[in-house]
Parts: sequence; structure tokens; C-alpha cells
Amino acid sequence: MALFEMKWLRRWMRRNTNPIPEHRAELWKRRLSIGYAVLAWQAFGLVCYMVYTGRNDWAKYYGYKTEEDLALSPAQQFARHLRVEGTGKIIRISGFHKVEEVPFDASEVNQVKE
Repeated sequence: MALFEMKWLRRWMRRNTNPIPEHRAELWKRRLSIGYAVLAWQAFGLVCYMVYTGRNDWAKYYGYKTEEDLALSPAQQFARHLRVEGTGKIIRISGFHKVEEVPFDASEVNQVKE
């Protein structure tokens, strides 16, 4: 079974390209996997460096988040971003237990932004 069931893409590739010898395909597969491993290692090192230097919240570090944004919980930030209207509850769950239940009013959260 194809990954995305794009048989048309497979037919197009086979029709418009020449077959690659197996040894050459294996060589390039090995080269690409080494390149991918190096790239992934560098990305991991960059993330560790950013956390170590205190820039793990890059939006806060570079001034894209205001103090009002930082005062809101992540759930309230997402609700504002999704433009949720009305009132409701924000429920925090840890494992299988309810930790906290906070009332949510979209008008109060949206007033902070405006």
C-alpha cells in the first residue's frame, strides 16, 4: 500500500525518469541519511543552546509578547488566538485527575488585547 495512495505520482515518475542502478541508489541513500543525522544533531544543539542562554521563549526574548500576553495562561492565549466568543470553563487535567477549573470570559481576555 502506498504511503499516500498517490499512484499517479509513481506512474509519472516512472514514465519521466530513468531507472537508477541499485548500488548508486544505496550510495545516495547512505549519504542522505548521514546528512540528515548531521542536520538533526545541529538542530538539537541549537535548541539546547537557546534554552541554556535563556532564549527558549523567543517571542518573549525578542519583544513580540507583551506583558498582557505573558499574564494570560496558555489556554487563554489560545482562546484569544482562536477568537472564542462567550463564556465557559478552562479545565486543567494532570493524568486522569482534574487539577483546576477556572471560569473563562472571552470579553475580559479580548479587552486585554485591545
